[in-house]
Formats: sequence, structure tokens, C-alpha cells
Amino acid sequence: MPFKISDIVAAGTLARRPQPTLAVAGGGLVVRPWAVEDAPAVYEAFQDPEIQRWHARVADSESEVRGWMEGWRKAWADERDAYWAVADAGTDEVLGRVALRCIVLGDGQAEVAYWTMPSARGLGIAPRAVTALSDWAFDEVGLHRLELTHSTANEASCRVALKTGFAVEGTKRSALLHEDGWHDMHLHARIRDDGPAALV
Repeated sequence: MPFKISDIVAAGTLARRPQPTLAVAGGGLVVRPWAVEDAPAVYEAFQDPEIQRWHARVADSESEVRGWMEGWRKAWADERDAYWAVADAGTDEVLGRVALRCIVLGDGQAEVAYWTMPSARGLGIAPRAVTALSDWAFDEVGLHRLELTHSTANEASCRVALKTGFAVEGTKRSALLHEDGWHDMHLHARIRDDGPAALV
């Protein structure tokens, strides 16, 4: 029996092309695919208590991180997830990460995730990277809806979501287990028809 509704984005849309470098408004940043040379920076990031607080995963070695990176490349090829480094455009120093997780091309949906290095916080890097990623996902890939979730205790992440046009849709009660117990999660979303985000 045929489906009455076509896929929003066709299978193969990501896998048939190399992972791109994304344009970031205002200059100074580049959102690019990860390179093996970035492993020390990712290892360093995952030693940070703030990143450890909001992630279930820890990095025990740079070798382990290189294994993650191989998984990230495979996730792009499998069209499941897409991970980018956020770097200084002049020095190529890693400043953070931005990602699309839980991609479902047929439904036109994915989840946005991000973190920043301790030295890069408070500089507007995460909002600019999230905006670049969202614009690309809507305009180039053709996704319809992007979700963003964070612990209700993570006020910094909430500020990034709101600055980048992700409206609060509700609270998912006791939705994710962190090291200190179950957390309620804010659910934010942007849809393609919302138009471009105006950073505030």
C-alpha cells in the first residue's frame, strides 16, 4: 500500500555529498567538519565540570575521542546525526561544537545540540553557530522542524535557545537522567515557516 504523504527530505540528501562548512554571519567563526587534529581540544572540553554536568559521556583519552570522531563520520554517512566543530576563523582553534542529532529526513526533523569551550563562553559563539546550523538545515537540506531540549536547570542553554528563535513549547517532566538524578527538560522548537532568527 503506498504512502499518501511523500518524504519531506529524500533519503540520500546528506550521504551523497561531503559534510559542508557552514557560513556564519558576522565573520570570525567557522563551522566545519571535525578533523582528527581536533581530538585534544575535544578531550579538554570533556574535562570541564560544566560540560560533564550536562553530558552522560566522559572522555578518558584523546584516543577515545578519535573513536568518537570516526563514529561522527559514520553518523553523517548513515544520515543519523551530524556534528561540526565551531572554530576561530583566523586560528582554527576549537571553540565549541554544534550538531544535528536524531535526524529523521522523511519526517523533516532533527534535534539541535551544542557546547562551548570554557574560554569561549559569554562571547555569543553558541547562538551564532546554532543560527548558522539552523539556517542551513532549513534552507539547504529542507528540514521542516528543529527541536532543542535542555535541563530546566541549564539556564545558559535556555538563553541560547531563546536568542536563536527556538520557542518554548513546554516542559518534559523527569525526561532525562543526569548524574545527579532525573531532570525536567525544556522543549524548544523552530519550524521552517518561523523565518530567520534575529539574535538578541
